[in-house]
Amino acid sequence: MSREFLPRAASLSGSGAEYTEQLLGTEKQRQRQRVAGMDQDELLDPPALADPDSRFCEFKGVQIHHKICEAPDQTEQLLQEQAPSQLYYQDKRIALPIILLHGFGASVFSWDRVMKPLASFVRSKVLAFDRPAFGLTSRVTYFERPSTGGDDLQLLNPYSMAFSVLATLSFIDLLAAKEAILMGHSAGSLVAVNTYFEAPERVAALILVAPAILAPNILPKFIKGNQMERENQIDDGNSNFYDRDNVLIRIGKTLSKFYLFIAQQIVRILKGMGNMISSLYKRSLTVILRSAIAVMLIRFIIDKFGIAAIRNAWYDANQITTHVLNGYTKPLRVKGWDRALVEYTIAMLTGPASESEPSLTKRLNKISCPVLIVTGDSDRIVPPWNAEKLSQAIPGSHLEVIKNCGHLPHEERAEEFVSIVEKFLRRVLGAPEEQLAAI
Repeated sequence: MSREFLPRAASLSGSGAEYTEQLLGTEKQRQRQRVAGMDQDELLDPPALADPDSRFCEFKGVQIHHKICEAPDQTEQLLQEQAPSQLYYQDKRIALPIILLHGFGASVFSWDRVMKPLASFVRSKVLAFDRPAFGLTSRVTYFERPSTGGDDLQLLNPYSMAFSVLATLSFIDLLAAKEAILMGHSAGSLVAVNTYFEAPERVAALILVAPAILAPNILPKFIKGNQMERENQIDDGNSNFYDRDNVLIRIGKTLSKFYLFIAQQIVRILKGMGNMISSLYKRSLTVILRSAIAVMLIRFIIDKFGIAAIRNAWYDANQITTHVLNGYTKPLRVKGWDRALVEYTIAMLTGPASESEPSLTKRLNKISCPVLIVTGDSDRIVPPWNAEKLSQAIPGSHLEVIKNCGHLPHEERAEEFVSIVEKFLRRVLGAPEEQLAAI
């Protein structure tokens, strides 16, 4: 026994049972302090933490951890025993794979309760993978990777949105499918929607769960429309005050055009300066975030508030088991998890944005595939009213609100969640209801 431990042990008093209880309490506290990998000597490579059903594949230099749940096998004999109407329905089955995209801080573990039921329903494979910086996917230090000089998309940042989108499409190819159903939770919904815009022909349907997508505000458009209507009435000469022949009004309009021209030139200059300032800001922010102090701060924050964040995501935190906590904290035992989280944050804050391409919120009305939005009525992370606005912004989308549920409907209310998804997919991709009723 070390000398450092002796004084602390000697201070414990009372009966043997009390002494043992105090020792166990001290040990539990010590383990809790290592929940965010504070003891760096005990961190492991991802394969050492893999489950029996874990799989790894390489994509652009990153070993991506994923799991595949296959539909139950059906023998020819079973098909022959079914009635003709059932056989007809089987021909009309969905038979499309589902790719699951977890949210921030989660992993494939988040989908553990729904993968098998979904695979059984769609009669196809259901695949979930860990996006870079999360789960058991390998942690790549992006800024230290040597340049290959090839056409590898200029060493595509594995922590960028573009990488996640291309990885999602590669998994559709891995499943040998022409198209797939994309199901994204929270920040994973962003990946799902961006993948749709990258290759809409590969996406059969979108299922957005507690989507962390900022819904556009439609109120300003309404006000702007009324404003334009009033201006048109003025231009049509419907007002006696705004007389076209009034000299003062004509002078005012001329000055307004002149001031507008000057203002436009100033805005252009400021925009040029803004781009330069933005570039300097991004570089400075990157240097700060990659510092040793920032990495230590990341560890401290996750260790201090990580468990609390998990509990906050549930409507009833009393349902959270040790199994759930272990599932969420296991990836924090992976080597380099902290620096990877820093790189993910940098990519999220300073990633390249195309000025010529409209923002995501402005493109939501262009989505034409079936869309289901599921949210919990007590979501404290992404409020349900945002899901309602998002549903209004996506034409033809269907919104379902689960009562007494938090940010994780697929975990907290798994059976109800699967039922909602099944009804939606049967309606938009399955056999017609009249055929289903006849079975």
